[in-house]
Formats: sequence, C-alpha cells, structure tokens
Amino acid sequence: MKAMTIERYGKKVPLIMTERPMPTIGEHDVLVEIYAASLNPIDFKIKEGNVKLLLKYEFPLILGNDFSGVVIKVGKRVNAFKPGDEIYGRPRKDRIGTLAEYMAIHEEDISLKPRNLSFEEAASIPLVGLTTYQAFYDILKLQKGQKILIHAGSGGVGTFAIQLAKLMGAYVATTASDQGYELVKSLGADQIINYKKENFEELLKGYDAVYDTLGGAALEKSFQVLKPNGKIVSISGLPNSRFGKEAKLGWLKTAILSIVSRKITKLEKKSRTSYHFLFMKPSGAQLKVIKKFIEEGHIIPVIDKVLNFKDTGQAFDYLESGRAKGKVVIKIK
Repeated sequence: MKAMTIERYGKKVPLIMTERPMPTIGEHDVLVEIYAASLNPIDFKIKEGNVKLLLKYEFPLILGNDFSGVVIKVGKRVNAFKPGDEIYGRPRKDRIGTLAEYMAIHEEDISLKPRNLSFEEAASIPLVGLTTYQAFYDILKLQKGQKILIHAGSGGVGTFAIQLAKLMGAYVATTASDQGYELVKSLGADQIINYKKENFEELLKGYDAVYDTLGGAALEKSFQVLKPNGKIVSISGLPNSRFGKEAKLGWLKTAILSIVSRKITKLEKKSRTSYHFLFMKPSGAQLKVIKKFIEEGHIIPVIDKVLNFKDTGQAFDYLESGRAKGKVVIKIK
C-alpha cells in the first residue's frame, strides 16, 4: 500500500510517498480502506519531534491522526462492524498512520460516519470533535448560560468548538481576524474580538471557561478573563504536573512537567482558577454522539481545502502557516 512517511523528526524533513506492507489485524480490529484523512496541528508537532516526551514512535513513521473510509475486513471478535460499513475515527496514539491507503484500527476507536457527510467532510471531524467534546463535557462541564472564550474561532478546532458550545447553551466569545469574522459569526459566536486590533483580556471579564488552542502569550493572558474557580482547557499550552499524574507518566516526567509549567501554575494560583492540559483520547462511543449532532443539523463541518494524497507536504505547509479557515483534508481514494 502507499503511505506518507517520514524517516526522522524535523521541521524540514520531507514527507515521502512509500510502499508499506498491508496492515495485519487483531481480533478486535477492523481493516479499513481510507478514503480521506484530515490534518491537525498534532501532525506537524509529531513530525517536528515536539511531543517526544509524551509519544514514542519508530521510523519510518506513517503520519495522520483521523480519517474516514470503508471497512474491508473485521477481526474474529468484532461484532459491531462489517465489511462495507462507512466509518470515521481517530486511532489511539500508539497506532497513528491515517495518511495511508489502508490501516488497522481497534473497533472501540471508530463509529459509523454521519450519513449526511461526504468522506472528506467526515474525515475533518474526529480529532477536533473528540478533543472539544472531552474539553466541554468531561473537564469544563459547560452549562447553559455560562460564558466561554474560544481562541482562534475560525481554525479547525475553533469552528467545531463554537458550534458545540452554542448547542450546549453557552455564551461564546471568540478571537478572529477580519478574514474570519463572517465565518465565526455564521457559526453563532456572540462576541468577536479582532485579535489584530483589540486585546481580548481587556474586553472580557468574569468568564467561566477558556478553550485555548494557541498556547504562549494568549494562554497566559487568558487567566485575566476568568472569574474565581473558572477553568482553562488548553490543547496547545504546556502539560503540567496535574496532567503528568492523570496520565501516569511517572514521577520523573511529572517533575519535569512541574518545572517547565511553573509560570502557568503561578498564574493559576494567583487567579484562583484551574488549568487543564488536554491530550484527547479516542472514543467510538463519543464519535457516535457527535454523529447524532451532525445528522440533526446542529454541527456542520468547515473545510478550507481538500488536497490530493500526493500534495500532503503542501497541505502540511499550509496548515502550519496558520492561514487555514477550518480543516485541511487529504483525499486518499
């Protein structure tokens, strides 16, 4: 099968189309023919070696973290799926590799794809959908009438997050540029801060929650908008000791995380809020819930570009440029 691989970590390391062996499946796996895969910031972070502390991979490494496709074979203990089923999913972190013609994936990590979506649209959902679902339901426990700031509302995560927050009854503020204004407004954002002309930390106060997709200075300033006992969930900031303990990384890695995140911990204590780093877990059950939201018309996919498999390197460059409004999708079949 054809697959998009890297031979080592590095920002300038090229993606190479290679021939790889067909995957073998375990008794709880399905073999899927991949029709489309989407790109996410975690892909270039993995490629550049920025998450080596958390994730260990062998080379050559097939990249890619979510997909849609068709089941062609099932393991002997698989009962929920059959050949011919149209599915979408996010493989667990030690089994990534959706930028390929085929992959083996555990049955618990997939769901039937939404009936009203194309394969390209369905492929854009799993990672951003699961990440946001777990942030809002599991950590923030977002309630109707609460106020949330969602950073980078016109990005791949932000476009999904605005829609889910509105579905949950929250008041949504988001940051966007002039180019993203109409998009985030159409998705239901209640207040839009032009980050090139305005400072969100000066305009927003007393918020219950922040969903941080940027890290860095934006994350640090976000503590100023929260009320006491408010929460920040970040997918781009530094993991802290809380995450190390929850992820059972061991005392050494947890101690390292405590040291590198000490500035965030100081801001957390000063503002009497709580900071949570989220590393999303795959879940076919949650994808099934998201499927229902989509089929009922509450959430629509937002796609910036669909590129061919051979142009995956170009797609990586475009995503990393920060110009994408919505998701970047790779059409594989």
